[in-house]
Amino acid sequence: MTMRRRIARMSGSLFMILLGLVFLVPLYIMVINSFKNRAELYMSPIALPTVLRFENYLDAMDRMNFVRSFSNSITITLFSVFFIILFSSMCAWMLARTDDRKSRAIYFSFVATMLIPFHTLMMPLVQLMKWSRIYLGIPILNTRYGIVFMYIGFGMSLAVFLFHGFVKGIPISLEEAATLDGCGRFGVFFRIVFPIMKPTVMTVLILDIIWIWNDYLLPSLVLNGKDLRTIPLSTSSFFGVFTIQWNEAMAGLTMTIIPVVIFYFCAQKYIIKGVVAGAVK
Repeated sequence: MTMRRRIARMSGSLFMILLGLVFLVPLYIMVINSFKNRAELYMSPIALPTVLRFENYLDAMDRMNFVRSFSNSITITLFSVFFIILFSSMCAWMLARTDDRKSRAIYFSFVATMLIPFHTLMMPLVQLMKWSRIYLGIPILNTRYGIVFMYIGFGMSLAVFLFHGFVKGIPISLEEAATLDGCGRFGVFFRIVFPIMKPTVMTVLILDIIWIWNDYLLPSLVLNGKDLRTIPLSTSSFFGVFTIQWNEAMAGLTMTIIPVVIFYFCAQKYIIKGVVAGAVK
């Protein structure tokens, strides 16, 4: 390797390190300010705290009703992601294996919905949910299963797109062999096809957990009761009309992102493999 190529490679590595540090600056500011009092925070937001004030986290947990909010977020996220993966994988498998005009139209309908911004659907969605409660007696607004139902609908499009591309790369001969051995349709899917989908399953799992856990807009429209608030909704209690408790807010936000960061680092090796396998095949 020539000297010029070594310099170019070192320069590229240095640039990526600096770029990574730039992206970590907001995280650094959030964490260090979560240990300060208000006076110290306003004095220098980027300086390290003189004393680590863990009471900010205790006050934030009490103000957020953290245990209740955390359980709500866990329940909504897990159920939503479970049904998104289950329904979208089955749907994508059927669409990929019945390659006719009808299945292609359904598949492209899923892909087309990915282009619709959520903000254009907010008000019609709320009106529809009110209509379902009044005329059908189905209370979707202000319920956990109602918001899970909505997350399934909004999360299906991307998941079907990823699973569909992956299924097309699975040899159909494996399914034919399983059928000859006596497997029914569900047996072929859950014993043969679904285990092979593991990289894409992990990709959908990671993307949807991060999305649903951090989502603020949809829960703010659907969940009005204090006992139903998720973690992002509970952080709004720090931001009043006239005052903002920045140190407690930083502590609350730090606690909010810790579960997602831990989960992401445990499963990150699957995400690139799954995206490439699902979108390129």
